Amino acid sequence: MDRFTAQEPTGSLVQKLEVLVRTAVFKPANTLVGRLLQEAADRIDAAYQPRPGQVRQGRVPCEVQGLFGSFPLVRDYYYHALRRQGHYPADAALGIEVGYTPALARLLCLEGADESGYQKAELHLAETGGINVSGRQIQRVVQRIGSAAQTWQEREVQPAQCERTDASVLYVSADGTGTPMRPEELVGRRGKQADGKAKTRQVYLGCVFTQHRLDDQGRPVRDWESTSYVSSLDSIDEFGPVLRREALRRGMGTALQVVLLIDGAEGLAHMGTLCFKDAIQIVDFFHALEHAGEVLRVLLGHKDHPDYEARLHRWAERLLEDKVELLIAEARQEAARLGRAEAVEKELGYFVRNAARMQYGTFRKKGFFIGSGVIEAGCKTVIGTRCKQSGMFWSVPGAENILALRCIHASHRLAEFWKYRLNQHAARNDTLPLAA
Repeated sequence: MDRFTAQEPTGSLVQKLEVLVRTAVFKPANTLVGRLLQEAADRIDAAYQPRPGQVRQGRVPCEVQGLFGSFPLVRDYYYHALRRQGHYPADAALGIEVGYTPALARLLCLEGADESGYQKAELHLAETGGINVSGRQIQRVVQRIGSAAQTWQEREVQPAQCERTDASVLYVSADGTGTPMRPEELVGRRGKQADGKAKTRQVYLGCVFTQHRLDDQGRPVRDWESTSYVSSLDSIDEFGPVLRREALRRGMGTALQVVLLIDGAEGLAHMGTLCFKDAIQIVDFFHALEHAGEVLRVLLGHKDHPDYEARLHRWAERLLEDKVELLIAEARQEAARLGRAEAVEKELGYFVRNAARMQYGTFRKKGFFIGSGVIEAGCKTVIGTRCKQSGMFWSVPGAENILALRCIHASHRLAEFWKYRLNQHAARNDTLPLAA
Protein backbone atom coordinates (compact mmCIF):
# COMPACT_ATOMS: atom_id res chain seq x y z
CA MET A 1 0.00 0.00 0.00
CA ASP A 2 2.94 2.36 0.77
CA ARG A 3 4.09 2.75 -2.81
CA PHE A 4 0.66 4.02 -3.91
CA THR A 5 0.24 6.53 -1.11
CA ALA A 6 1.65 9.42 -3.12
CA GLN A 7 -0.76 8.93 -6.01
CA GLU A 8 -3.91 8.03 -4.05
CA PRO A 9 -5.18 8.78 -0.52
CA THR A 10 -4.66 5.95 1.93
CA GLY A 11 -8.36 5.95 2.82
CA SER A 12 -9.25 5.28 -0.80
CA LEU A 13 -6.84 2.35 -0.88
CA VAL A 14 -8.32 0.94 2.33
CA GLN A 15 -11.78 1.16 0.77
CA LYS A 16 -10.60 -0.75 -2.30
CA LEU A 17 -8.82 -3.26 -0.09
CA GLU A 18 -11.99 -3.99 1.88
CA VAL A 19 -13.98 -4.48 -1.31
CA LEU A 20 -11.34 -6.86 -2.66
CA VAL A 21 -11.30 -8.82 0.59
CA ARG A 22 -15.09 -9.02 0.53
CA THR A 23 -14.94 -10.39 -3.02
CA ALA A 24 -12.27 -12.89 -2.02
CA VAL A 25 -14.34 -14.08 0.95
CA PHE A 26 -17.60 -14.22 -1.01
CA LYS A 27 -16.16 -16.36 -3.81
CA PRO A 28 -15.53 -19.55 -1.78
CA ALA A 29 -18.71 -18.90 0.23
CA ASN A 30 -20.68 -18.75 -3.01
CA THR A 31 -19.05 -21.96 -4.25
CA LEU A 32 -19.95 -23.70 -0.98
CA VAL A 33 -23.58 -22.53 -1.07
CA GLY A 34 -23.89 -23.61 -4.71
CA ARG A 35 -22.49 -27.07 -3.96
CA LEU A 36 -24.72 -27.55 -0.91
CA LEU A 37 -27.86 -26.49 -2.79
CA GLN A 38 -27.00 -28.72 -5.74
CA GLU A 39 -26.58 -31.70 -3.39
CA ALA A 40 -29.91 -30.83 -1.77
CA ALA A 41 -31.60 -30.51 -5.18
CA ASP A 42 -30.30 -33.93 -6.21
CA ARG A 43 -31.73 -35.51 -3.04
CA ILE A 44 -35.05 -33.75 -3.51
CA ASP A 45 -35.36 -34.84 -7.13
CA ALA A 46 -34.48 -38.44 -6.25
CA ALA A 47 -37.19 -38.57 -3.57
CA TYR A 48 -39.91 -36.64 -5.41
CA GLN A 49 -43.16 -38.45 -6.20
CA PRO A 50 -44.86 -36.79 -9.21
CA ARG A 51 -48.43 -35.61 -8.93
CA PRO A 52 -51.00 -37.33 -11.11
CA GLY A 53 -50.54 -36.02 -14.64
CA GLN A 54 -47.03 -34.69 -14.11
CA VAL A 55 -44.41 -36.00 -16.56
CA ARG A 56 -40.69 -35.59 -16.03
CA GLN A 57 -39.09 -33.61 -18.87
CA GLY A 58 -35.46 -34.04 -17.79
CA ARG A 59 -32.81 -31.96 -16.06
CA VAL A 60 -32.87 -28.19 -16.60
CA PRO A 61 -30.06 -25.82 -15.59
CA CYS A 62 -30.57 -22.31 -14.22
CA GLU A 63 -28.49 -19.55 -12.72
CA VAL A 64 -29.36 -18.86 -9.09
CA GLN A 65 -28.28 -15.69 -7.31
CA GLY A 66 -27.66 -15.57 -3.57
CA LEU A 67 -26.07 -13.29 -1.02
CA PHE A 68 -22.54 -14.21 -2.13
CA GLY A 69 -23.00 -14.31 -5.91
CA SER A 70 -24.45 -16.52 -8.63
CA PHE A 71 -24.07 -20.23 -9.18
CA PRO A 72 -25.53 -22.88 -11.52
CA LEU A 73 -28.25 -25.23 -10.31
CA VAL A 74 -29.45 -28.24 -12.29
CA ARG A 75 -32.76 -29.81 -11.33
CA ASP A 76 -35.65 -31.91 -12.64
CA TYR A 77 -38.52 -30.35 -14.53
CA TYR A 78 -42.06 -31.75 -14.66
CA TYR A 79 -44.91 -30.69 -16.92
CA HIS A 80 -48.65 -31.22 -16.48
CA ALA A 81 -50.07 -31.17 -20.02
CA LEU A 82 -53.73 -30.98 -19.00
CA ARG A 83 -53.10 -28.04 -16.67
CA ARG A 84 -50.36 -26.56 -18.88
CA GLN A 85 -48.30 -26.14 -15.76
CA GLY A 86 -44.59 -26.68 -15.15
CA HIS A 87 -42.98 -27.55 -11.83
CA TYR A 88 -39.45 -27.73 -10.40
CA PRO A 89 -39.60 -29.78 -7.17
CA ALA A 90 -36.16 -28.62 -6.02
CA ASP A 91 -37.06 -24.95 -6.47
CA ALA A 92 -40.16 -25.43 -4.35
CA ALA A 93 -38.36 -27.30 -1.59
CA LEU A 94 -35.43 -24.88 -1.48
CA GLY A 95 -37.63 -21.78 -1.61
CA ILE A 96 -36.07 -20.39 -4.80
CA GLU A 97 -37.88 -17.20 -5.85
CA VAL A 98 -37.57 -16.51 -9.61
CA GLY A 99 -33.87 -17.36 -9.51
CA TYR A 100 -33.04 -15.90 -6.09
CA THR A 101 -32.26 -17.78 -2.88
CA PRO A 102 -34.68 -17.24 0.04
CA ALA A 103 -32.14 -15.11 1.93
CA LEU A 104 -31.57 -12.80 -1.04
CA ALA A 105 -35.29 -12.65 -1.88
CA ARG A 106 -35.98 -11.58 1.70
CA LEU A 107 -33.31 -8.89 1.48
CA LEU A 108 -34.65 -7.64 -1.87
CA CYS A 109 -38.11 -7.28 -0.35
CA LEU A 110 -36.73 -5.47 2.67
CA GLU A 111 -34.79 -3.01 0.52
CA GLY A 112 -37.45 -2.63 -2.17
CA ALA A 113 -40.21 -1.89 0.33
CA ASP A 114 -38.05 0.71 2.05
CA GLU A 115 -38.82 4.42 1.67
CA SER A 116 -35.98 4.92 -0.81
CA GLY A 117 -37.59 3.05 -3.71
CA TYR A 118 -36.38 0.43 -6.18
CA GLN A 119 -33.55 2.35 -7.84
CA LYS A 120 -32.00 3.39 -4.54
CA ALA A 121 -32.41 -0.18 -3.33
CA GLU A 122 -30.33 -1.29 -6.33
CA LEU A 123 -27.55 1.17 -5.44
CA HIS A 124 -27.71 0.35 -1.72
CA LEU A 125 -27.38 -3.39 -2.28
CA ALA A 126 -24.44 -2.91 -4.63
CA GLU A 127 -22.64 -0.56 -2.24
CA THR A 128 -23.22 -2.41 1.02
CA GLY A 129 -23.17 -6.03 -0.06
CA GLY A 130 -21.73 -6.18 -3.55
CA ILE A 131 -25.10 -7.55 -4.69
CA ASN A 132 -25.97 -6.60 -8.25
CA VAL A 133 -29.72 -6.74 -8.90
CA SER A 134 -31.48 -4.16 -11.06
CA GLY A 135 -34.25 -1.96 -9.68
CA ARG A 136 -36.65 -3.58 -12.16
CA GLN A 137 -35.82 -7.04 -10.86
CA ILE A 138 -36.20 -5.89 -7.26
CA GLN A 139 -39.66 -4.56 -8.15
CA ARG A 140 -40.53 -7.88 -9.77
CA VAL A 141 -39.59 -9.83 -6.62
CA VAL A 142 -41.36 -7.36 -4.31
CA GLN A 143 -44.60 -7.59 -6.27
CA ARG A 144 -44.46 -11.38 -6.48
CA ILE A 145 -43.85 -11.87 -2.77
CA GLY A 146 -45.96 -8.86 -1.76
CA SER A 147 -49.00 -10.60 -3.20
CA ALA A 148 -48.39 -13.48 -0.80
CA ALA A 149 -47.88 -10.97 2.01
CA GLN A 150 -51.27 -9.41 1.30
CA THR A 151 -52.90 -12.84 1.41
CA TRP A 152 -51.06 -13.62 4.65
CA GLN A 153 -52.29 -10.53 6.48
CA GLU A 154 -55.87 -11.26 5.36
CA ARG A 155 -55.72 -14.93 6.39
CA GLU A 156 -58.39 -16.53 8.55
CA VAL A 157 -57.77 -16.87 12.28
CA GLN A 158 -56.70 -20.25 13.59
CA PRO A 159 -57.30 -20.76 17.35
CA ALA A 160 -53.74 -22.06 17.81
CA GLN A 161 -52.39 -18.81 16.37
CA CYS A 162 -54.22 -16.54 18.81
CA GLU A 163 -52.05 -15.01 21.49
CA ARG A 164 -53.07 -14.92 25.12
CA THR A 165 -52.54 -11.52 26.70
CA ASP A 166 -52.71 -10.28 30.26
CA ALA A 167 -52.71 -6.66 29.08
CA SER A 168 -55.06 -4.35 30.93
CA VAL A 169 -56.09 -2.81 27.62
CA LEU A 170 -55.85 -3.95 24.01
CA TYR A 171 -56.26 -1.06 21.57
CA VAL A 172 -57.52 -1.28 18.02
CA SER A 173 -57.17 1.77 15.81
CA ALA A 174 -57.82 2.53 12.14
CA ASP A 175 -57.62 5.39 9.70
CA GLY A 176 -57.70 6.03 5.99
CA THR A 177 -55.45 8.14 3.79
CA GLY A 178 -55.43 8.96 0.09
CA THR A 179 -52.68 7.47 -2.08
CA PRO A 180 -51.94 8.78 -5.61
CA MET A 181 -52.99 6.25 -8.23
CA ARG A 182 -52.64 5.76 -11.97
CA PRO A 183 -55.48 7.26 -14.05
CA GLU A 184 -56.87 3.84 -15.03
CA GLU A 185 -57.31 2.99 -11.33
CA LEU A 186 -59.51 6.08 -10.80
CA VAL A 187 -62.05 5.69 -13.60
CA GLY A 188 -65.53 6.37 -12.28
CA ARG A 189 -64.36 7.35 -8.80
CA ARG A 190 -65.51 10.63 -7.29
CA GLY A 191 -62.93 12.85 -5.65
CA LYS A 192 -62.21 16.25 -4.18
CA GLN A 193 -60.96 17.94 -7.35
CA ALA A 194 -62.87 20.90 -8.80
CA ASP A 195 -64.21 18.70 -11.61
CA GLY A 196 -65.31 16.02 -9.15
CA LYS A 197 -62.61 13.58 -10.23
CA ALA A 198 -60.25 11.72 -7.91
CA LYS A 199 -56.47 11.71 -7.91
CA THR A 200 -56.12 9.26 -5.04
CA ARG A 201 -57.67 6.09 -3.63
CA GLN A 202 -58.36 5.47 0.01
CA VAL A 203 -55.93 3.15 1.75
CA TYR A 204 -56.97 1.86 5.16
CA LEU A 205 -54.42 1.16 7.85
CA GLY A 206 -55.25 -0.60 11.08
CA CYS A 207 -53.14 -1.28 14.12
CA VAL A 208 -53.36 -3.25 17.36
CA PHE A 209 -51.27 -2.53 20.45
CA THR A 210 -51.39 -3.24 24.17
CA GLN A 211 -51.05 -1.39 27.47
CA HIS A 212 -50.03 -2.91 30.78
CA ARG A 213 -49.39 0.11 32.96
CA LEU A 214 -49.65 3.83 33.65
CA ASP A 215 -46.69 6.13 34.21
CA ASP A 216 -45.97 8.03 37.43
CA GLN A 217 -48.41 10.75 36.40
CA GLY A 218 -51.23 8.32 35.67
CA ARG A 219 -50.89 8.44 31.90
CA PRO A 220 -51.18 5.28 29.79
CA VAL A 221 -47.98 3.71 28.45
CA ARG A 222 -48.00 1.73 25.21
CA ASP A 223 -46.16 -1.58 25.48
CA TRP A 224 -42.79 -1.52 23.73
CA GLU A 225 -42.93 -2.92 20.17
CA SER A 226 -46.46 -4.21 20.74
CA THR A 227 -47.93 -2.54 17.64
CA SER A 228 -48.89 -4.62 14.62
CA TYR A 229 -50.39 -3.31 11.37
CA VAL A 230 -52.65 -4.40 8.53
CA SER A 231 -53.51 -2.48 5.37
CA SER A 232 -56.02 -2.65 2.53
CA LEU A 233 -57.25 -0.77 -0.54
CA ASP A 234 -60.60 -2.55 -0.26
CA SER A 235 -63.74 -0.92 1.10
CA ILE A 236 -64.21 -0.33 4.82
CA ASP A 237 -66.70 -3.22 4.89
CA GLU A 238 -63.98 -5.57 3.67
CA PHE A 239 -61.22 -4.03 5.75
CA GLY A 240 -63.09 -4.29 9.06
CA PRO A 241 -62.99 -8.12 9.23
CA VAL A 242 -59.27 -8.08 8.35
CA LEU A 243 -58.59 -5.77 11.30
CA ARG A 244 -60.81 -7.90 13.55
CA ARG A 245 -58.84 -11.02 12.65
CA GLU A 246 -55.60 -9.23 13.51
CA ALA A 247 -57.05 -8.20 16.88
CA LEU A 248 -58.11 -11.80 17.57
CA ARG A 249 -54.62 -13.05 16.71
CA ARG A 250 -53.19 -10.45 19.10
CA GLY A 251 -55.32 -11.70 22.00
CA MET A 252 -58.57 -9.73 21.86
CA GLY A 253 -60.37 -12.75 23.26
CA THR A 254 -58.34 -12.70 26.48
CA ALA A 255 -57.71 -8.95 26.97
CA LEU A 256 -59.31 -7.40 30.04
CA GLN A 257 -60.59 -4.45 28.00
CA VAL A 258 -60.69 -3.61 24.29
CA VAL A 259 -60.68 0.02 23.15
CA LEU A 260 -61.33 1.19 19.60
CA LEU A 261 -59.60 4.50 18.82
CA ILE A 262 -60.91 6.22 15.67
CA ASP A 263 -61.27 9.71 14.23
CA GLY A 264 -65.06 9.87 14.26
CA ALA A 265 -65.68 9.15 10.56
CA GLU A 266 -69.05 7.45 10.11
CA GLY A 267 -67.57 4.55 8.15
CA LEU A 268 -65.08 3.77 10.90
CA ALA A 269 -67.75 4.08 13.58
CA HIS A 270 -69.98 1.65 11.67
CA MET A 271 -67.03 -0.74 11.28
CA GLY A 272 -66.51 -0.56 15.03
CA THR A 273 -70.14 -1.42 15.74
CA LEU A 274 -70.02 -4.44 13.42
CA CYS A 275 -66.55 -5.81 14.15
CA PHE A 276 -65.81 -4.63 17.71
CA LYS A 277 -69.25 -4.42 19.30
CA ASP A 278 -67.95 -5.08 22.84
CA ALA A 279 -65.16 -2.51 22.64
CA ILE A 280 -65.23 0.95 24.17
CA GLN A 281 -65.12 3.41 21.27
CA ILE A 282 -63.15 6.63 21.70
CA VAL A 283 -63.00 9.43 19.14
CA ASP A 284 -59.54 10.95 18.88
CA PHE A 285 -59.43 14.03 21.13
CA PHE A 286 -57.41 16.10 18.66
CA HIS A 287 -59.85 15.44 15.82
CA ALA A 288 -62.58 16.60 18.19
CA LEU A 289 -60.65 19.84 18.77
CA GLU A 290 -60.30 20.36 15.01
CA HIS A 291 -64.07 20.11 14.64
CA ALA A 292 -64.53 22.40 17.63
CA GLY A 293 -62.45 24.92 15.73
CA GLU A 294 -64.86 24.68 12.80
CA VAL A 295 -67.84 25.30 15.09
CA LEU A 296 -66.11 28.40 16.48
CA ARG A 297 -65.16 29.59 13.01
CA VAL A 298 -68.84 29.67 12.05
CA LEU A 299 -69.88 31.29 15.34
CA LEU A 300 -67.16 33.95 15.31
CA GLY A 301 -67.00 34.48 11.57
CA HIS A 302 -63.33 33.47 11.12
CA LYS A 303 -60.40 31.89 12.92
CA ASP A 304 -58.56 35.19 13.27
CA HIS A 305 -61.16 36.50 15.73
CA PRO A 306 -59.43 37.64 18.97
CA ASP A 307 -61.60 35.30 21.07
CA TYR A 308 -60.96 32.22 18.92
CA GLU A 309 -57.98 30.74 20.81
CA ALA A 310 -59.47 31.38 24.26
CA ARG A 311 -62.77 29.80 23.30
CA LEU A 312 -61.05 26.82 21.70
CA HIS A 313 -59.15 26.34 24.96
CA ARG A 314 -62.47 26.40 26.81
CA TRP A 315 -63.86 23.73 24.49
CA ALA A 316 -60.83 21.57 25.24
CA GLU A 317 -61.33 21.96 28.98
CA ARG A 318 -65.06 21.17 28.76
CA LEU A 319 -64.46 18.14 26.58
CA LEU A 320 -62.02 16.82 29.17
CA GLU A 321 -64.76 17.26 31.79
CA ASP A 322 -67.33 15.10 29.90
CA LYS A 323 -69.35 18.20 28.98
CA VAL A 324 -69.77 17.68 25.26
CA GLU A 325 -73.58 17.86 25.56
CA LEU A 326 -73.30 21.21 27.37
CA LEU A 327 -71.04 22.56 24.60
CA ILE A 328 -73.56 21.46 21.96
CA ALA A 329 -76.40 23.19 23.81
CA GLU A 330 -74.40 26.41 24.29
CA ALA A 331 -73.35 26.50 20.66
CA ARG A 332 -76.94 26.04 19.49
CA GLN A 333 -78.16 28.89 21.71
CA GLU A 334 -75.46 31.25 20.46
CA ALA A 335 -76.07 30.23 16.84
CA ALA A 336 -79.80 30.93 17.19
CA ARG A 337 -79.05 34.38 18.63
CA LEU A 338 -76.65 35.15 15.75
CA GLY A 339 -78.90 33.75 13.03
CA ARG A 340 -76.35 31.05 12.11
CA ALA A 341 -78.24 28.01 13.36
CA GLU A 342 -78.16 26.02 10.11
CA ALA A 343 -74.42 26.48 9.50
CA VAL A 344 -73.50 25.73 13.12
CA GLU A 345 -75.77 22.66 13.26
CA LYS A 346 -73.91 21.22 10.28
CA GLU A 347 -70.59 21.50 12.15
CA LEU A 348 -72.14 20.27 15.41
CA GLY A 349 -73.25 17.06 13.70
CA TYR A 350 -69.82 15.58 14.40
CA PHE A 351 -70.31 16.05 18.14
CA VAL A 352 -73.95 14.94 18.14
CA ARG A 353 -73.05 11.67 16.39
CA ASN A 354 -70.04 10.97 18.58
CA ALA A 355 -71.05 12.34 22.00
CA ALA A 356 -70.91 8.92 23.67
CA ARG A 357 -67.39 8.44 22.28
CA MET A 358 -66.25 11.81 23.64
CA GLN A 359 -66.46 11.24 27.39
CA TYR A 360 -62.79 12.09 27.71
CA GLY A 361 -62.81 12.75 31.46
CA THR A 362 -64.19 9.29 32.12
CA PHE A 363 -61.80 7.68 29.65
CA ARG A 364 -58.77 9.36 31.24
CA LYS A 365 -59.85 8.27 34.72
CA LYS A 366 -59.93 4.70 33.45
CA GLY A 367 -56.36 5.10 32.19
CA PHE A 368 -57.16 4.96 28.47
CA PHE A 369 -55.44 6.75 25.61
CA ILE A 370 -57.74 9.39 24.12
CA GLY A 371 -55.57 10.24 21.10
CA SER A 372 -55.06 8.19 17.95
CA GLY A 373 -51.45 9.26 17.50
CA VAL A 374 -50.25 5.69 16.94
CA ILE A 375 -52.35 5.15 13.81
CA GLU A 376 -51.74 8.73 12.63
CA ALA A 377 -48.00 8.12 12.80
CA GLY A 378 -48.48 4.75 11.10
CA CYS A 379 -50.25 6.37 8.16
CA LYS A 380 -47.27 8.68 7.72
CA THR A 381 -44.50 6.11 8.17
CA VAL A 382 -46.03 2.93 6.73
CA ILE A 383 -47.99 4.52 3.88
CA GLY A 384 -46.93 8.12 3.34
CA THR A 385 -43.15 7.82 3.25
CA ARG A 386 -43.28 5.07 0.59
CA CYS A 387 -46.42 5.68 -1.43
CA LYS A 388 -46.77 9.47 -1.39
CA GLN A 389 -43.39 10.53 -2.71
CA SER A 390 -43.28 13.12 -5.48
CA GLY A 391 -44.15 11.70 -8.89
CA MET A 392 -45.41 8.35 -7.59
CA PHE A 393 -48.62 6.91 -9.04
CA TRP A 394 -49.60 3.38 -8.10
CA SER A 395 -51.64 0.49 -9.43
CA VAL A 396 -53.90 -1.17 -6.87
CA PRO A 397 -51.84 -4.41 -6.75
CA GLY A 398 -48.59 -2.43 -6.67
CA ALA A 399 -49.66 -0.38 -3.65
CA GLU A 400 -51.34 -3.30 -1.85
CA ASN A 401 -48.33 -5.58 -2.20
CA ILE A 402 -45.69 -3.14 -1.06
CA LEU A 403 -47.83 -1.94 1.85
CA ALA A 404 -48.41 -5.51 2.99
CA LEU A 405 -44.66 -6.03 3.18
CA ARG A 406 -44.21 -2.73 5.01
CA CYS A 407 -46.90 -3.68 7.53
CA ILE A 408 -45.19 -7.02 8.20
CA HIS A 409 -41.86 -5.27 8.71
CA ALA A 410 -43.34 -2.58 10.97
CA SER A 411 -45.07 -5.33 12.98
CA HIS A 412 -41.76 -7.17 13.56
CA ARG A 413 -43.14 -10.27 11.86
CA LEU A 414 -40.62 -10.87 9.09
CA ALA A 415 -39.55 -14.27 10.46
CA GLU A 416 -43.15 -15.41 10.85
CA PHE A 417 -44.10 -14.37 7.32
CA TRP A 418 -41.05 -15.94 5.69
CA LYS A 419 -41.66 -19.22 7.48
CA TYR A 420 -45.16 -19.14 5.99
CA ARG A 421 -43.74 -18.29 2.55
CA LEU A 422 -41.26 -21.17 2.59
CA ASN A 423 -43.96 -23.59 3.77
CA GLN A 424 -46.14 -22.31 0.93
CA HIS A 425 -43.39 -23.20 -1.55
CA ALA A 426 -42.78 -26.62 -0.03
CA ALA A 427 -46.50 -27.43 -0.18
CA ARG A 428 -46.30 -27.35 -3.98
CA ASN A 429 -44.49 -30.69 -3.75
CA ASP A 430 -47.34 -32.30 -1.82
CA THR A 431 -49.14 -34.89 -3.95
CA LEU A 432 -52.27 -35.00 -1.77
CA PRO A 433 -54.10 -31.88 -3.11
CA LEU A 434 -54.33 -33.44 -6.60
CA ALA A 435 -54.75 -37.05 -5.54
CA ALA A 436 -58.49 -36.91 -6.12
